[in-house]
Amino acid sequence: MAILEFLNVSKDYITEGQSVPALHEVTLSVEAGEFVALVGRSGCGKSTLLNLAGAMDFPTSGQVCVGGAMTSTLDDARLTRLRRTKVGFIFQSFQLLNTLSVRENVELPLMLSGVGRAAEKALECLHLTGMEEYAGRMPYQLSGGQMQRVGIARALVHDPVVLLADEPTGNLDTLTGDAILQLLLGIAATSRTAVIMATHSLEAASLTSRTVRLRDGRIAEDVRTTHTC
Repeated sequence: MAILEFLNVSKDYITEGQSVPALHEVTLSVEAGEFVALVGRSGCGKSTLLNLAGAMDFPTSGQVCVGGAMTSTLDDARLTRLRRTKVGFIFQSFQLLNTLSVRENVELPLMLSGVGRAAEKALECLHLTGMEEYAGRMPYQLSGGQMQRVGIARALVHDPVVLLADEPTGNLDTLTGDAILQLLLGIAATSRTAVIMATHSLEAASLTSRTVRLRDGRIAEDVRTTHTC
C-alpha cells in the first residue's frame, strides 16, 4: 500500500522575479515499511521533496498524497491535523527544547493536539528508542546520539504513517550514526512506518532498502537494495 505518492510533481520558486525549478515531473511511490534514502548533490531537490511530503509546501503542478490525502486540497485545519497525526519529522540539529525534560519534549506533540495519555505514550516511545532511563534529564545533559534518539521518539509519539528524516546522522560520528540508522530500520520493519531520509552519505544510503538519486530536480535513479524492512 502506498503511504506517500508523488504524481508528476513539479515545484518552482520565484527568486528576484525569476522562476527557479526545484523539482521537475517527479513520480514516486513509497509503501509502508520502506526505508528510502534520497541522495544527490546540494540543490538537487532533496529538501524540497521532504517539504512537499510533509505538507510544509505544495507543488506547482502534480499531486502529493500522504496517507491517501492530497495535500494541496486540504484547508489549514486539515493540514495541521495531517502533520500532527500522519507525519513525523526528524531533524539534523535535533530541535529539542532545552527548557523541557526529555519526557516533556516527547510529550509535546500530543499535548499540542490535546491527546490523552501523553506521559505514558512518551515513555513507551522512549523505551522503544532506548532512552526511557533518561526521561527526567534535560537535553543539554545528553550526547548527540542520545538527543537524536529523543528526537526520533518525539517523531513517533503520534504513530505517524511516514517519518521524514533530514540528514539525521549529519551531526553524529560514524558509529553513533550507524546505530541511529539501525534504529530507523527497525522502526520501519516493526511498525510498518515508511521512512524517507535525505542524506549526503552514500554509506548511510547503503543501509536502507531503497535509494532514490536526484539530479537537477529529477529522479535519475531508483534502486532497491538487498536490505529489506
